[in-house]
Amino acid sequence: MEYLSFELPIKELMDQYQTCSLVGEESGVDVKLACSQIEDKILEKKKEIYENLTPWQRVQLSRHPDRPYTIDYINGMADKGSFLELHGDRNFADDPAMIGGLITLDGQRVMIIGTQKGRTTKERQYRRFGMPNPEGYRKALRLMKLAEKFNIPVVTLVDTPGAYPGLEAEERGQGEAIARNIFEMVQLKTPIFTYIIGEGASGGALGIGVGNKVYMLENTWYTVIAPESCSSILWRNWDHKEDAANALNLTPQDALREKFIDGIIEEPLGGAQYDPETTYLNLKSSILQNIKAFSKFTGQELETQRQDKFIAMGQFKG
Repeated sequence: MEYLSFELPIKELMDQYQTCSLVGEESGVDVKLACSQIEDKILEKKKEIYENLTPWQRVQLSRHPDRPYTIDYINGMADKGSFLELHGDRNFADDPAMIGGLITLDGQRVMIIGTQKGRTTKERQYRRFGMPNPEGYRKALRLMKLAEKFNIPVVTLVDTPGAYPGLEAEERGQGEAIARNIFEMVQLKTPIFTYIIGEGASGGALGIGVGNKVYMLENTWYTVIAPESCSSILWRNWDHKEDAANALNLTPQDALREKFIDGIIEEPLGGAQYDPETTYLNLKSSILQNIKAFSKFTGQELETQRQDKFIAMGQFKG
C-alpha cells in the first residue's frame, strides 16, 4: 500500500503494528494486547483523517495509485467470463484510453463503457493517463448506439483528468466528438447510468457523463477543470491548487447539494483501495437497483427524463 502525505500518521502506526506482530512471532512472547491497542489507534487515526478531508485531499485520494480503475470494476462486478470487450470507432482507430463492451451482472446484460488509466509507466503512456482521443468518444458512442438497438442499459464509469489535449486530437475533431456524444446521449432511448469513480474533469468527463442518473463515489471529484489547471490560469502557477480546489465545489457533497448528481456511493473507510471488493459490491448494487427502477420507462420517457434533468441544472438571472 502506498501512502499519501496526509496519510503518513497511519503509515507510522501500521509500521508499529507490523513490528509488534513480528516480535511476537520471533520471540514467542504474547503481544496480542499490545497489537490490539495499536489496531485501535489505527482505526481512530483513520477516522480522524478520512472524516475530515479537505477538497484537495479528496482530489489526491481520487488519484491514489492503488485505487481501482475501470477494468478493475468490470472484472470485480461482472459475472465470471462475461465481459466481451468491443474495439474501434469504425472510422479511425481503437483508443486504449476508452474501454467498453458487454457484461452481465447477476444475469442482467449491460453495456459498460469507461475511461481507463494505467498502473505502470508503460501502460500509463499507452492509455494516455485516461485521457481519450476523439476516436475514444466515437467508440463510446458506437457502443451506446448498439446498446440502444438491442434495448440494453448503458453504464459509464468516469475517471479522467480530461480529454487528451494533443495536436493530433484537435486535428481529428476533439471538440466535435465530445459535443456529438452529449447531443446523442440526451436523445438515447435506453437507460444510461453514470458513475464518477475517480477524477471527473471537464468535457472529457461529460463526453460519457450524460445519464438518467449520475452518481459519485465518496472519494472522487467532478468539476469543469482540475485544481492545478485552475491555479495555473488564475495565478500562473500550481501553488494555489488547494485554494482552487476549495473554490471549485468539486466534492461529492458539493455536487449533491447543487443537484448535479443523484447520490453518493459509499466507500470503505480510507477509500476504495483499502477494500475494493466491498466497493465493487456497492457499485453493482446501485447499478442493478437503477436498472430495475428504470425498466418500466419507455424510450421516449427515458429521453425526456434525461433532458429535463440536465436542463434543470443551474440558475439563470434576467
